[in-house]
Amino acid sequence: MTAFTEIYHRYHKLLYVMSYRYLMDTEMAKDAVQHVFTRFWEYRTELRVGVSLKNYLVTMTKNHILNVIRNENNAVAKNYEMAQDAPEYEDILVESLEKKELMSLFYKALEMLPPQKRDICLMKVQEELSNQEIADRLQLSINTIKTHYSEALKLLRIYLRKMLIIVTYLTLLKSLSVYLVVWIIKS
Repeated sequence: MTAFTEIYHRYHKLLYVMSYRYLMDTEMAKDAVQHVFTRFWEYRTELRVGVSLKNYLVTMTKNHILNVIRNENNAVAKNYEMAQDAPEYEDILVESLEKKELMSLFYKALEMLPPQKRDICLMKVQEELSNQEIADRLQLSINTIKTHYSEALKLLRIYLRKMLIIVTYLTLLKSLSVYLVVWIIKS
């Protein structure tokens, strides 16, 4: 798989969702994503990404969308001001994806816990039960619930800290590999 293909597979859905949000048209959104990746390919030798590649592609997409909206003489033109004044949808989408990834890590960490500690955590987090309600349900003392929950949180913190370090490291490696590929393409 080429670096360009990998970049496309990694970001095309995000760019499509963003495009569709503003253009409200499937074909126009697909065209916008195709335009962005075409331009990205055409200017790959001149590429100077000072920020993350994702932010660069998101900015390219937003600029293209705004140009399309400005140039269209149909209902899409009404969305121009909303696109200009709307909260940064990209930031919300990115935060949502990051939250989803963190929750995935959290649930993987939960799987590592002993069954009783895991059950207590799930009752606290998902069902939002109090210590007393959990104690009543499991027929344990409230102090036992507090102890299990406290120990579970300690184990989760350790596991998540390790996982976040690994994820950060892998993300850094991916970013460096993209820069390396761009450098190789330019050479």
